[in-house]
Amino acid sequence: MIKKEKQKIEETIHCPECGGTHLDRDYSRAELVCQSCGLVIDAEIIDQGPEWRAFDSEQRDKRSRTGAPMTYTLHDKGLSTIIDWKNRDSYGRSIPTRTRAQLYRLRKWQRRVRISDATERNLAIALQGLDRLSSTLSLPRAVRETAAMIYRKAALKKLVRGRSIEGVTAASLYAACRQCNVPRTLDEISSTARISRKEIGRTYRYISRELELKLMPTSPQDYISRFCSVLKLSSDVKTKTLEILREASNQELTSGRGPTGLAAASLYIASVLCGERRTQREVADVAGVTEVTIRNRYKEISEKLNIDLLL
Repeated sequence: MIKKEKQKIEETIHCPECGGTHLDRDYSRAELVCQSCGLVIDAEIIDQGPEWRAFDSEQRDKRSRTGAPMTYTLHDKGLSTIIDWKNRDSYGRSIPTRTRAQLYRLRKWQRRVRISDATERNLAIALQGLDRLSSTLSLPRAVRETAAMIYRKAALKKLVRGRSIEGVTAASLYAACRQCNVPRTLDEISSTARISRKEIGRTYRYISRELELKLMPTSPQDYISRFCSVLKLSSDVKTKTLEILREASNQELTSGRGPTGLAAASLYIASVLCGERRTQREVADVAGVTEVTIRNRYKEISEKLNIDLLL
């Protein structure tokens, strides 16, 4: 039925030059050509392939003609083949014992061929660590792809030489978080990667300078949603916090101060005003700042904005 509809549609197409209906789809050149006058009617056409239908996931897997999409989170971009560890063929039948030794050798050489030089070996180790670090921090797929791309560029420019793979991986992930507007503090990445904050910051500045990454500074508003979610605060507190930060920005109280400290102080003020009070210790633990920082910031904000907390 679908093929007949396609034929009807193609028959209704006429050549704008000679008016002929004998059209040829040249998939080697991705062109639609008139057989009468040779006019190229359309270019870069897509081969839709044979029509097939699947009624469940098993049929879809059997009839699909493509594999997984290309991804930068794997050192070979996911384009190489993998010999499965199961001793069964494509039909699910058990492989005879006499051929299992040959299959074992094929698996071993397949692993060796996938990693051909030192650069690919470095990428394989680094991207595995990057995926593990991203999973621990619950980062979305887009951030992982961006971090993998940043690390690839750093490896191609030989910026990894003389530095630990873990440090460059953590710095790439921090840069990707800022680039994708999914901010994570240096303390969070440092505690997860088990690398000092100083090393991650130094490597991040070096990579961003050499790769010319144009990253905008993070704002306190970027952290509010996550902090409210962790502290289990309502949307009223979130709205009030954003309002306080907006007024503080108009009064130029945010310049020269850390975004996480401002976000934590504003969130503490909003929680008190909305009757969902959280202690300074709880807010400080979530934001990764000290209680002294929260006290100093919330006193500045409350004095300038005339907010009475009645503490």
